[in-house]
Amino acid sequence: MSYLINLFEQHSYLILFLGIFLELMALPISGEFLMSYAGYFVYQGKMNFILALLTVFASGGAGITVTYWIGKAGGFKLIEKYGKYIHLGPERYKKTSAWFERSGNKLLVFAYFIPGVRHFTGYISGISRIPFRKFIIPAYSGAFLWGICFITLGKVLGPEWKTFHGAASKYFVIFIIALAVLLAGFFAYRFYKIQIKNFFILLLKRLIDRLKTIRATEIFLIVLTLVLIGMVSLMIGLAQDYLYGEFNQFDDIAEYLVKSVGYMNWTKGFVVVIQSPIALSSILAITMIRIWSKKRNRGLEFLLLGASVLGAKPFHELIIKAFSYLQSFGFVSKFHSANFPDINAFIMFIVFGTCLFLLVRHSKRHYAPILGFLFVLVLLLGMAIINIATTETLPSDIAGGYVYGGVWIFFNFLLFEMLRLVLEKYYEGTSKN
Repeated sequence: MSYLINLFEQHSYLILFLGIFLELMALPISGEFLMSYAGYFVYQGKMNFILALLTVFASGGAGITVTYWIGKAGGFKLIEKYGKYIHLGPERYKKTSAWFERSGNKLLVFAYFIPGVRHFTGYISGISRIPFRKFIIPAYSGAFLWGICFITLGKVLGPEWKTFHGAASKYFVIFIIALAVLLAGFFAYRFYKIQIKNFFILLLKRLIDRLKTIRATEIFLIVLTLVLIGMVSLMIGLAQDYLYGEFNQFDDIAEYLVKSVGYMNWTKGFVVVIQSPIALSSILAITMIRIWSKKRNRGLEFLLLGASVLGAKPFHELIIKAFSYLQSFGFVSKFHSANFPDINAFIMFIVFGTCLFLLVRHSKRHYAPILGFLFVLVLLLGMAIINIATTETLPSDIAGGYVYGGVWIFFNFLLFEMLRLVLEKYYEGTSKN
């Protein structure tokens, strides 16, 4: 490996050109590795960004053009002779060719980003007899976009490139499996569209018939239960990573990316204002006024607001004590941070999440919950980014604060809705008597 790195240092542009070209000829070479490493060289000043990008554009364009003409010259004969052995006989080929000519050229721009697909894109385009004039623009545009993404990524990551590449390789197999499943589903839909549509129409009809017997409140309870189960699973996963000190790569990469992008000075002031006691008191006051004005389940909703907000700190202290107990018990030798989960992120998530729930709970506008959710999501994400950039808080601590806060409020939401349902049934029974 060191020999290849030294070779790349001596002949950077030539190795980059040959590597990309040969990968598109279907050789097992990682173009992303070469381009991100070239971006790392750009960061070090050993390569020029524009020249590196032009090298990828030229080699990618040359590689996919050569494979196109190879496919167009001899590919159809191979399909006629050997296609039946891979379930690609003349009839299936004609169907595939017609679809690819109709839609495939639109996918050429993105095919470069899919390992195992970009290697054969040129061949398939040639075999499918797509006119070269329709092929060249999306194919070359894709090569340019592919190059600029990975070279820029390598340049931005700079000294953290090696850390990033190690983390990326760790999850590469999972990514490939997930991508293969998605591609299999996509092509299954293209070739068996009618059967799949009929299946889902029948399934949807049965589901609707079933839901007609379930009230909206009960459906809402099911959704809240599923979300709570998901949040608890995520909480357990984060706890395991915390106990075994597996947050280091995540923290290093997240901090570097956030601090590399930079921020405007006013954003720090904005976050300070949003996180201030005055701002939190204001959002709580608005929520309380909204609960009172709705005149529906006032007592229950005030109880939910009070339990969620006032119970947040005791719940956080319970988590800290649990981790301290595990540490003293010898479950793990060393924690990476004493601030996990971050109390500030924890409180922010609980206050904004609970207030959003109560503000849109009975809204007659169907788009209100979606817009409210997106607004709070963007706000919390922005606060996390700015806190990472301007304070010493670890990204994993903030993520932990959000996840553990989510577990707390969704537990309260579920308990609240179950209590509401019980009371409704009680009053119904009382009125009948």
